[in-house]
Amino acid sequence: MRNDQFGYDISLSSPEAVQAWDRMVLAFLAHAAATPEHLGKVLEAEPGFAMAHAVKGLFCLMLGRREMDETARAAHETAVLCARQGAPLPRETGYVRALGAWLGGRPSDSVREMEAILTRWPEDALAMKISHAIRFILGDKDGMRASIEAVLPAYDVQNPARGYLFGCHAFSLEETGEYGRAETAGRMGLSVSPDDAWGLHAVAHVFDMTCNARAGLNWLEGREHAWAHCNNFRYHVWWHKALMHLDQNEIEAVFHLYDTEVRKDRTDDFRDISNGTAMLMRLELEGHDVGDRWEEMADICEARTEDACLIFADLHYLLALIGGGRKSAIRRMMTRLHADAKRGGESEMMRRMANPGLSAASGLEAFGEGDYKTAFLNLKQARHSMQLAGGSHAQRDIFERLSIDAGIRAGFLDDAETMLGERSARRAGRHDRYASTRLDLIAETRGEWGEAGRLPAE
Repeated sequence: MRNDQFGYDISLSSPEAVQAWDRMVLAFLAHAAATPEHLGKVLEAEPGFAMAHAVKGLFCLMLGRREMDETARAAHETAVLCARQGAPLPRETGYVRALGAWLGGRPSDSVREMEAILTRWPEDALAMKISHAIRFILGDKDGMRASIEAVLPAYDVQNPARGYLFGCHAFSLEETGEYGRAETAGRMGLSVSPDDAWGLHAVAHVFDMTCNARAGLNWLEGREHAWAHCNNFRYHVWWHKALMHLDQNEIEAVFHLYDTEVRKDRTDDFRDISNGTAMLMRLELEGHDVGDRWEEMADICEARTEDACLIFADLHYLLALIGGGRKSAIRRMMTRLHADAKRGGESEMMRRMANPGLSAASGLEAFGEGDYKTAFLNLKQARHSMQLAGGSHAQRDIFERLSIDAGIRAGFLDDAETMLGERSARRAGRHDRYASTRLDLIAETRGEWGEAGRLPAE
């Protein structure tokens, strides 16, 4: 029995295993590519450590890939067996139960297990980050913030995870609209932990949500070291930089970053797919030719039509298929989504397939077919529950843009204008370039149509 870096008892016997575990935790907090390597060293040194197997399973489920379910289930079986054969500590068994709950279709119960751990062991930064991550997947922005703020007083200046906690606090503050406090917390996190990519990216979110792309570019410039060590999260930070260039109408810079950083490695991780599809769709909505870039995305997503892990992922796979004109794959995916919606009571994720998933997917399909009225009506129906799809405000904004553009193209000018007003209200009452151009377009269309422009198209 030894202590981890937070001073808590841990069922590891060798100093080498404890060191690898501590390094794994900090790497996970930093979104570092080395995280699985450190976890592998722990399992190699002490294969009977139930908590490590449980954490491996939880990491697998966070990937949102159907083929990883088997690995996660195997990790859970091993964790349960190790727990029976050994004498794990109460804190450690909480991780095993959390994995079992998620595999049982109840990720909210996984969160509750993490929160129970934090109640007794508030400095367990791994539990803090896992709770944060699952809540993010579930779209629980208020829960993210409450969880962080409950443990914040426990992290003094000596705590090695203090900077990463600030980064998580920054992101939760940003997602709940506290932009000034979010920027302060993110800057503090990065000052304490220079590799805190999550905190750095939280500040980038602030600049996006306050319509200050130039300041955002200045913030990211010269800080590449803060995300260079990351796993695929580094592509997402580059995506944020590309978004800022798009808002500045610096289109060559957007395409350059897309090709050299955002889709540099052409991975099939759903988070990377969401980066790519959301960027290409934004570019097309602004009238830019994206060349054959949809083909690469669509080729990958054709193999993902049956995943049904996360509606957030599914909607972005669908966007890629629409962009690539893969009609048969679109039909397969829509058929599966309809079936999933009917099975909505089976799990929390299936319920999200039903709402907002099916309406959102139907809206995207109609948009791709040029049926803008149907697209608008479906996207509008999904709009107020899109938070349940998970992701951030910035990530879900592509669905907001498609809703507004569908409304304008279908003649629902008043509705589109209202949506733009609500969107700007969430952005500190400011208009970004997208909002300004659409408001101008609505005014111009009304001028051309006269009073008829104030009525929905029939």
